[in-house]
Amino acid sequence: MSRIGKHPVAVPDGVEVAIVGQSVTVKGKLGELSRTLADEVEVSREDNLIWVKPRDDGRRARAMWGLSRTLVNNMVNGVSQGFTRSLEINGVGYRAAVDGDMLSLQLGYSHDIKVAIPDDITITCERPTAITVSGMDRQRVGQFAADIRSLRKPEPYKGKGIKYVDEYIFRKEGKKK
Repeated sequence: MSRIGKHPVAVPDGVEVAIVGQSVTVKGKLGELSRTLADEVEVSREDNLIWVKPRDDGRRARAMWGLSRTLVNNMVNGVSQGFTRSLEINGVGYRAAVDGDMLSLQLGYSHDIKVAIPDDITITCERPTAITVSGMDRQRVGQFAADIRSLRKPEPYKGKGIKYVDEYIFRKEGKKK
């Protein structure tokens, strides 16, 4: 039995939810998200609660139950509050800047790295060494932040590279004389 799936998703004020068959569409102040859920679950709405239930007791139905509930919850939270992922750049001369719809990164290579920013994602650089990725789709925000991090992963000796703000880099001792 799913511990996540048995809890309903609360719909806050200002968020509209439309359920048509297996398709769930959520509209809020930040935009609109839509997703088609697996056939093994059924979705229903009662007042300001969205319930996700499995259609049978099969293994896949139980697996899709918790997943579907979490996906609906992420859509509701995304259109009402949005999601944010913060990155930090460590290293001498490493910096980032937003130039229109491009993110320009100087990461110690012989050239600047330019990354196109998707339309549904917002990038801000409060400092040259801090990047904030925000948007309403949790998967897109996380994937774009992971793509930026993969351009120069943090190394364990000096900690140089791009890391998440809440990430801990296990440091190694360097060579001895």
